[in-house]
Amino acid sequence: MPETAPAEAPETPNPGHEAKKAADNLRGILWMLASTLCLASMHTTISYVSDTVHPFVVVFCRLLFALIVVVPFFVKHGIAPLKTNRLGMLILRGVLNFCAMLAFFTALSLSPIADVTALSFSAPLFATLLAVIILKERLGWRRIAAIVAGFAGTLIVLRPGFEEISTGYFLVLTAAVFWGACVIIIKNLSRTESSVTITTYMSLVMAPLALVPALFVWSWPSTFDLMLLVLLGLLGGCGQLCVTQSLRYAETHVAMPFDFVRLVWVSITGYMLFGDVPDAFVWGGGALIFGSTAYITVREHQKRKRIAAEAAGDEVIR
Repeated sequence: MPETAPAEAPETPNPGHEAKKAADNLRGILWMLASTLCLASMHTTISYVSDTVHPFVVVFCRLLFALIVVVPFFVKHGIAPLKTNRLGMLILRGVLNFCAMLAFFTALSLSPIADVTALSFSAPLFATLLAVIILKERLGWRRIAAIVAGFAGTLIVLRPGFEEISTGYFLVLTAAVFWGACVIIIKNLSRTESSVTITTYMSLVMAPLALVPALFVWSWPSTFDLMLLVLLGLLGGCGQLCVTQSLRYAETHVAMPFDFVRLVWVSITGYMLFGDVPDAFVWGGGALIFGSTAYITVREHQKRKRIAAEAAGDEVIR
């Protein structure tokens, strides 16, 4: 008869482990807050510099100067980050991410940054829908309700029939669809590839792609604009690094809800620099979108824990 007692025995609390877990979660939250400041500052810089520099050129410079942040990985690891058996998937992720960035940056040049940021929170909703369509994942009624609530929040921000759905709004939703596809690919890649490899190939694939459309509208930026372009590249690279660090320390469902602080930062900077004041529809719709994505994140975390616990139980029984 197989031994089952260890699987049924209650787990003994470990105060040291719990204290470390709490400390790591706090550290992850602080990294996520730092990422919101970096990314919100980048979005504000994009919105400002797009008055004098074409968005295609802005995208290229963002990717080019972000490579500065990747350099330390090569100094430390040599060419190891480039070794992979999944080059095709990495290139596909880069192409989709490039399309998303091109649409998003153009949206920032056309629409208020608070509105664009609020709508960008819908990316995980599209990721969930694409997972159902492409990966044949099944959804429970709770996640279906969360998706419906999230898209209701999108409609609140857009207010179709009451406000004109501008090109900027259409572009940010297009970017969210592409980002949703990227999320699925990254989840798949993370099973075999390191975060350094995924991040490195993103920059190496996207920068040459961004150069092509930039050449058709190229004009040399002024010294001041060039400084801003270098700044936004560094802010984008640092923001991605902060997100990676956040998720390295904290559990996803703990850290990700703090990403909503981005809307606070861009609302402040948008008002100070452009006089944009987000109305109640943007705040309410943005909160509903983000709340639904946060709930989906929590449900995904609970699902993974349950599967891991069942797998551990099966292993003990065997």
